[in-house]
Amino acid sequence: MAVDTCSGDIWSNVIQQFDAIVLGAGAAGMMCAIEAGRRGRRVAVVEHADRIGKKILISGGGRCNFTNIHCSSDNFLSANPHFCKSALARYTPEDFLALIRKHKIPYHEKTLGQLFCDRSAQDVITLLEAECRQAGVQIFLRARVTEVSHGFEVRIKGSDSLRAPALVVATGGLSIPKIGATPFGYQLAQQFGLRVVDCRPALVPLVFGNEDRKRYCDLAGVASEVIVSTGGQAFRERMLITHKGLSGPAVLQVSSYWAPGQPVNIDLAPKREITNSLREEPSSRNFQSAKAAFRAVLPHRLADRWVDLNQPSNWTNHALEEWERKAHAWEIVPAGTEGYEKAEVTAGGVDTEELSSTTMESKKVPGLFFIGEVVDVTGQLGGFNFQWAWASGACAGRAL
Repeated sequence: MAVDTCSGDIWSNVIQQFDAIVLGAGAAGMMCAIEAGRRGRRVAVVEHADRIGKKILISGGGRCNFTNIHCSSDNFLSANPHFCKSALARYTPEDFLALIRKHKIPYHEKTLGQLFCDRSAQDVITLLEAECRQAGVQIFLRARVTEVSHGFEVRIKGSDSLRAPALVVATGGLSIPKIGATPFGYQLAQQFGLRVVDCRPALVPLVFGNEDRKRYCDLAGVASEVIVSTGGQAFRERMLITHKGLSGPAVLQVSSYWAPGQPVNIDLAPKREITNSLREEPSSRNFQSAKAAFRAVLPHRLADRWVDLNQPSNWTNHALEEWERKAHAWEIVPAGTEGYEKAEVTAGGVDTEELSSTTMESKKVPGLFFIGEVVDVTGQLGGFNFQWAWASGACAGRAL
């Protein structure tokens, strides 16, 4: 059966009956619909955009970092750190890899267990569309929902109303509004009486304060491997200086754990002694030798700037030891983040205390499910948020 893709400008004004309605045609919503359709359920997927999976298409530099083979609950942030365990155990990275292999999609592993498509993210979209066709799922595009009633009647502007005994909210978070992110899912949760944990941008670049911007932003484009830490979390990956502040994998990772006003600490030379040569050779203690020592472990522009801004008061062993310590504990207090426009995901969301960890169903409203990014479960960088989408979507779909 071909996917029944309907455009809002051609529907008649009638009520269509389904077994389940899924709001959102992203990774979580599509996986949910596929699993439910495989079980013989008549499923409608409602999407306000003109195509499915827009966020999938831009992910991983256009190649979709679709999962991570090292996925565990430790890779997720939530008010309840145990909530995600059940779903992740019920649908594993190997389960999604089975789909990738079934559709003969070439892929490769990058660092730290990250899996990417060899060609493009369109391969994942094609996979999801094919599985929907096989499962008999109907996909309604360009469908603007105007109202959702407590009887799970979904009214769509200028088009049919849809009705079902089950409603799955897979509307995503607030990140990347240019591709259509809205607060609709959170508003629905509140409409039905569910609590929502305060949302904030996550996996997002940090912005320097005024003084640090003057000191470092002309170094935009300089990158180095560092350890960045805050809030009891530390990540060793690359850091990138931007025209606004700091980015790169290490900074994006730690941003999810950063709170306004908190300092961020940066070890510029993990497990390396920068000033060792200066301490061993007293005759070489001068700024030229110091810059050479820092250039040996840091990009030259950053090394020179660090020496210029952090000159020791004298060349004693004690002063050099303090200089060394500072290089491993550069402390900044970001002025903020670059916001949802540059955030890869949204932290916070529908309170996990409101949901079943095995089915994603609301404890208060039978038949109402929340999955994916709209829930207060946020993955680290590296394919973990996709795995949460697949896993939470599969659990809900199997419960429908």
